[in-house]
Amino acid sequence: MTKANEQFMLRAFALARKGLGTVEPNPMVGAVIVRDSQILGEGWHGAFGGPHAEIEALAAARAGGENVRGATMYVTLEPCSHHGKTPPCADAIIDAGLACVVAAMVDPDENVAGRGLEKLRAADIEVQTGLCETQVRELLAPYIKLRTRKRPWVICKWAQTLDGYLALPAGDERWISGQAAREIVHELRSYCDGICVGSGTVLADDPLLNNRSGRGRQPTRIVLDGRLRTPLASRLIATASAESPVLLATTARAMEDHIETAAQMARNGAELLALPDALGAGVSIDALLDELGRRKWTRLLIEGGPQVLQRVIADGLADELWVFIAPRPASQSPGEILPRFDIRDLQAQSDLPQPQRMMAGADTLLKFRLAQKTVGGPPDPTQGSGKSARS
Repeated sequence: MTKANEQFMLRAFALARKGLGTVEPNPMVGAVIVRDSQILGEGWHGAFGGPHAEIEALAAARAGGENVRGATMYVTLEPCSHHGKTPPCADAIIDAGLACVVAAMVDPDENVAGRGLEKLRAADIEVQTGLCETQVRELLAPYIKLRTRKRPWVICKWAQTLDGYLALPAGDERWISGQAAREIVHELRSYCDGICVGSGTVLADDPLLNNRSGRGRQPTRIVLDGRLRTPLASRLIATASAESPVLLATTARAMEDHIETAAQMARNGAELLALPDALGAGVSIDALLDELGRRKWTRLLIEGGPQVLQRVIADGLADELWVFIAPRPASQSPGEILPRFDIRDLQAQSDLPQPQRMMAGADTLLKFRLAQKTVGGPPDPTQGSGKSARS
């Protein structure tokens, strides 16, 4: 492959990213049609249920008066070969008379899984794979996990002080992180299917857990609540609706013990999901992830306090960590116990990869991409009031 080939695939990669948060549970895909090093048309998958990238690129070429017969298509993922919400892209490519398709990777979807490429080859279209595959696999890691492991991609996010606390002392300002960091968090929320916290966070903070970026989706708000402690007067229950869903992950026993409370929550619009108890450690997060996978969720954001973070990370359920570190210590008052979960403790005890480091205003953001089942949790984080800077 020449440098020009790579440039065209990287252009398709950049186009694919435009679908972030709007195409899930479908994959982000970009496509570029080229002849004699000139781009004839390009497109990307813009919305779930809408035209795929290959169809958009063909339409763009036609709109520009270009004849694509004999041209090459660079596409980030194998063209589909089956009828889903849209007709097969492989058929459209064959009908258009393209001579070559360069796909970065084979689609892991069991409905495709190489059959799209086979259909193209059977029509005497040259097929090449593997160009920029590493970059595309990283981009599509949540989609690949959903298709192969039937679970959503799990991102653990928290903001901590310089000395590792998840909250500020009583009477101090509410937020640990600054405005720039909070804007990044809302952008992250905008392309996640759900945000998950423990009931302790709800009791301490009464958060809304919504997306206030002004774009993207409103994620489902999930509470791990094995004892059904979420107050009926909480902002989550008060704002539960089809537009901004609330899901209480609890147990059948808790629903039986609090039958009137459960009924009122349901009347207010919240969904109650009965899951197994994880051997006394609370609601089974494994069972929750399995259920969310059945619902075709692509990304789950964990914003819980130290107990929830510890469980998810120690059990090897996290795929990414996003850690915002403020440039100041908590300076807690004598006798005050604040929740603590310090990334430095986790790094000292676990074989974490090198993070991607960036600045978010005055705060530092560390982003870790984890290998499954290789991360252990930090030792017994300090348990306090559960107070945290979360909304």
